[in-house]
Amino acid sequence: MADFSPVTIAALYQFTRFDDPASLREPLLGLCKEVGVKGTLLLAREGINGTIAGSENALAQVLGAIRKLPGCADLEVKFSAAAQMPFHRIKVRLKREIVTMGEPDIDPRLSVGHYVDAQDWNALISDPDTILIDTRNDYEVACGTFRGALDPRTASFREFPEWFRAHRDELLAGKKKVAMFCTGGIRCEKSTSFLRAEGIDEVYHLKGGILKYLEEMPEGESLWQGECFVFDERVTVKHGLEQGDYALCRACRRPLSAGDLAAPDFVEGVSCPRCHAERDDAQRARYAERQRQEELARARGETHIGA
Repeated sequence: MADFSPVTIAALYQFTRFDDPASLREPLLGLCKEVGVKGTLLLAREGINGTIAGSENALAQVLGAIRKLPGCADLEVKFSAAAQMPFHRIKVRLKREIVTMGEPDIDPRLSVGHYVDAQDWNALISDPDTILIDTRNDYEVACGTFRGALDPRTASFREFPEWFRAHRDELLAGKKKVAMFCTGGIRCEKSTSFLRAEGIDEVYHLKGGILKYLEEMPEGESLWQGECFVFDERVTVKHGLEQGDYALCRACRRPLSAGDLAAPDFVEGVSCPRCHAERDDAQRARYAERQRQEELARARGETHIGA
């Protein structure tokens, strides 16, 4: 890694079987702290998911340890670079699911849709026999999506099964293929597995997700419009995985456009047009105090623990 890109970011997931995920937490957390890797890793019986960042050498050590876990030898990782650390701390959390859908019988290890490489994606989604579905949350879709993609307007991935069942007939009317995509691929592992369980065979998903597409597809040939939301301090990325132009609301963690930042309801660290009506005065007062403490810490050259 070149000197001008001192921080490497690794997005990863693996569906596998961990009989005792709790026993894996402390060794992984300890190693990440020891080598200076930050970010978030999620552990569940169904596998591991996360995004972490650090030096190239530090990440190699952590990824090496993860690849030694049961079923993780072929762990696929998507790398990108950042000028500075995009996380404040390291968190290794235990979850019921590494991506929450709320469908306990869905197992991507047993059945998923057909993988489509970035180079073949344009042809698939340009086929009139294909319906294209964005499986991400509504605030992510608002930053950018593929041309012609259907937005389910879901606030969380858990809502996807109910949405699909409610609209199944109209979605599939006159269509032979269903193509789906998400940020890095993990949500599509579950969503395509879910559709297969619902009896739909012609199901496809973008291998490596939007991030792989933006990395490999020349902008002049791209069918992507806008920017891609990522769950770290970069907020969004563009083609070539360059950092995007969106900011982040510290109250609700949603992305903010230039227009949002200019809106009357935007107060740095306290509220934005998307969440102002969702919070009460007491919450906004807490956010204001947190923002004040962060600004004081920043003036001292420190990182506030609540950041």
